[in-house]
Amino acid sequence: MIRTFSLAALSLSVCTLALGACSQPLDPQVTGADAADRVFTGGMIYTGVEASPNAELVAVDDGRIVFVGSAADGAAYIGEDTQTVDLAGATLFPGFTDAHAHVIGVGERERSLNLEGTASITDLQERVAEAASDASASIISGRGWIETHWPEERFPSAADLDAVEAERPVILVRADGHALVANTAAIEAAGITAETPDPEGGAILKDDSGQPNGMFIDTAMAPFAALAGEPDAAERETLYRLGAEVMASQGWTSVHDMSVPYADVDIMARLAQDGAFPIRVSVYANPEDYDAVAAQTPRIEGNGRVVARGVKFYMDGALGSRGAALLAPYDDAPDTTGLFLSEEERAEAMMQRALNDGVQLAIHAIGDAGNREVLNWMEDSFEAVPAEDRAVAEPRWRVEHAQVLHPNDIPRFGEMEVIASMQPSHAIGDLHFAASRIGLNRLEGAYAWRTLIEAGAMIAGGSDAPVERGEARIEFYAAAVRRDLSGFADEHWNLDQALDRETALKLFTIWPAYATFREDELGTIEVGKIADFSVFDRDLMTVPDADLVDARPVMTVVDGEVVWRAE
Repeated sequence: MIRTFSLAALSLSVCTLALGACSQPLDPQVTGADAADRVFTGGMIYTGVEASPNAELVAVDDGRIVFVGSAADGAAYIGEDTQTVDLAGATLFPGFTDAHAHVIGVGERERSLNLEGTASITDLQERVAEAASDASASIISGRGWIETHWPEERFPSAADLDAVEAERPVILVRADGHALVANTAAIEAAGITAETPDPEGGAILKDDSGQPNGMFIDTAMAPFAALAGEPDAAERETLYRLGAEVMASQGWTSVHDMSVPYADVDIMARLAQDGAFPIRVSVYANPEDYDAVAAQTPRIEGNGRVVARGVKFYMDGALGSRGAALLAPYDDAPDTTGLFLSEEERAEAMMQRALNDGVQLAIHAIGDAGNREVLNWMEDSFEAVPAEDRAVAEPRWRVEHAQVLHPNDIPRFGEMEVIASMQPSHAIGDLHFAASRIGLNRLEGAYAWRTLIEAGAMIAGGSDAPVERGEARIEFYAAAVRRDLSGFADEHWNLDQALDRETALKLFTIWPAYATFREDELGTIEVGKIADFSVFDRDLMTVPDADLVDARPVMTVVDGEVVWRAE
């Protein structure tokens, strides 16, 4: 008898209404070694393969795809021990990859003061006051606030936090991770005074009297990280496991994990080996771990679920906290053009080593000046180390975010074969403040997905969670619709940069696979490839925009195994 897994406790009969066909229940056709471990059928299947974009049934054996096609032909792979997964009208896609996220940060968000959706400074104070009611906490820390839509129209301050908690340190990180606000107790505990100079690549904001006002930008946040302390190994393992579980529940089968201490590869590998890490991960380590990465690249662990071959470093800060490096001053802060966080000589030395060592580089750049300099340094490095001398013919270097580009620099991505690793949800979040930060003229090169692609660039789509919510359906919606979740976008938001659904799908499937040198194994549903699938409750390729925003994942499949499903 066939073992049946149903999303809705429905019968085994297969109705593929979107295909206009309805077939009879599938009976055993083969036995023994010829039978697949599992088949998926009963809903629309998008393969991501242009020549044969749709299928009725996918068969999987030992974690690999062994058949893609019609239900009638696929019946030949049904045996007595084959499990049939009834999609019950849901839609199956190649596994969605989040090409830029922070797994441990996603886990931390679930266990700390979550400030997402904070509506005002008053709301922020109320949340801190509630957290302060826990007398056992020696430090109150949280993350997720964004002030751009607050009625106060300003950053929070130490005084705001002191009003609700003056005794214990309070440290609240902005959603983008590039700024924080601290109360006076935290500032004093960190040893920061009016005489403390701005660190290189950072800023300590001051009040009119010259005292720190509580806001710290980029590298100026370092003393507070030390004050809060890092989780120990056991806690890090818990956070990685929790973060991976959350990402699986959001529709992701794979993640490109950024800014990871290289020692944490051991943690993720151990979890994967023990069956406690449900998603696939490509690790991009911190630059101080370059030698360790180079010594083992590519490192493959945890039954192939954990791969480490990359290093990520920062060129500039973030737009929201005015740390992104711009060619001209900020429109709403004409005294600053942002912050450069890397130095040319040191960065180019690493780049040239990476070409010789086969280490893939991912470089954070958000402002138009930051992006231009990164491209310049890459160009210099490519000239210094010609293709015939490189460890890898195609280095596939990446610019993480590439948010604001000068139009003259957009064609360079395609010409230099540099991958633009972009997060569509940044565009639908930033639309409420970007125009005031950089002005209407610079919006021409902001979040310019379509222009980049038309110029020959490849985009790897991600979420930057926990900076953004991190849900696969939100990122797909943002790429295809380019409006916020309420449907709003003003006339300046260059809606012609929104992508058609087929291209949006590539952002989260085949292009992230290419960005990690795995396009032969992942990214499409084809015989021989790894069986990673994301299943949603509606057809993301055809539903109206207004319905797309309400899509939800219902099943996540990795290595042919159902690692998460909706209740």
